[in-house]
Order: sequence, then structure tokens, then C-alpha cells
Amino acid sequence: MKLTDFSALTFDCYGTLIDWETGIAAALRPWAARNGLATGDAALLAAFGRHEHARQSQRPAPLYPEVLAGTLRAAGAELGLEVSAAEAAAFGASVKDWPAFPDSVAALAYLKPYYKLVIVSNIDRASFAHSNERLGVDFDLVVTAEDVGSYKPAPAHFERALAGLAEMGVPRDKVLHTAQSLFHDHVPAKKHFAMTSIWINRQAGRPGATPAAEFDVTPDWEVPSMAAMVELHKAHLAG
Repeated sequence: MKLTDFSALTFDCYGTLIDWETGIAAALRPWAARNGLATGDAALLAAFGRHEHARQSQRPAPLYPEVLAGTLRAAGAELGLEVSAAEAAAFGASVKDWPAFPDSVAALAYLKPYYKLVIVSNIDRASFAHSNERLGVDFDLVVTAEDVGSYKPAPAHFERALAGLAEMGVPRDKVLHTAQSLFHDHVPAKKHFAMTSIWINRQAGRPGATPAAEFDVTPDWEVPSMAAMVELHKAHLAG
């Protein structure tokens, strides 16, 4: 099996293409400093991660800016710290400031001629529009939590994306899921749809904002970055 066997790539965005942890930490630092919270980014990201998925699974209807605001309020309550309405709103709007990983733009530009490119993301349309500007590529299909009314690892994103690709003439066995998160992406892609997947393992064992996978899962490939995926594609293209 080679990367050149596929006709479409479905992408997780945040953690894979957009450096959400850098963005989250930058957005949380002013709040932490105002409250005298002497802690590093790792602790801030861990506090975020403990509450984000709970809010998404318990209340899947709110858009992602509301999830972010509620996550900060929940983290503040856990730590016994105040969260003002302005701070919650600012955190909810912070996606526009989250940077792309340094290799994302070039990698997407390289991959675009070879594949349909699809986003499957726990985000809302307005927030993703800011990220899309940073990524600089026209995706063939974008599926957000706003579109399907739920958050991954629930399967609706994948159902919508695979149906849309089928309408474009791309069958499931020609779709490669491309993601960092085992929890949000590789587990549901494998468990519900038996998809082939490539793990963009930017974490390399480092803890962060993503929960641990609830089930054992083995992606078909593992690379440390989008740049490494491009190099693997070039190798497969060369035979």
C-alpha cells in the first residue's frame, strides 16, 4: 500500500494543520497571569483538555466559540479562579489568532494536485474561515461540527465527508484520513468506517490538550509532520 493509492485526504485541522496548542496557551496566559496562576503552558493545556471534550459530548449543539468560553469557565471553577465574561468571550474568539504549523501551507500546496482535500473539524464555519486563510488552499469539502450538530469522536463528520466524496466519484477505499488525534480521529475513522489513516504524530509522546484514546488503534502510517508526509508521498511516487 502506498500514499499514491488514494484519491482524497480527509484532514483533522486543529492539531494537524493549525497549531491549536500554541494558540490556546497564548490565549490563556493573560487570564492565568491576572489570577496569579504560576503555571506553565503544559498545565494550562491539561486543564483545557480535561473540560473541552466533556462540554462537547454533553452539550453538542453550541458552536465552538461557546465551547471554548465554557471550557475556560469550567477550568476556572476547577482551579477556584475567576473568569470574567470578557475573558470567556475573548477565549471563544481566539481561533482567528491560532497559527498554522510552519509546514502546513507548503504541504497542502504540494498535495493539492494529487488529491481531493477535505476538512473534518470540531469547529464552526466562521472560525474555520480564519484558519483557512492561514492555510492558503481551497478545500474541496469542509465538514464542521456546526454542519453536523456534533463533535468528534462522534461519527457524523466522517459520514458527511464520505458521502460528499462519493458524490465526487471517490469511494471510501480511496480516502486516506490524515490526523494528529488518535482520540478524535483515528479511533472513529477505524472503528466506524474501517478507513485507512496516517498519523501526523506531532506530539511524539508529549502530553497536551488532546485526551488519550479510549480504544487501541493502529494507524496505517505514522509520520512526525506534514512535511514528512510530503516526503513519504514523493518516495511512493518515485516507486
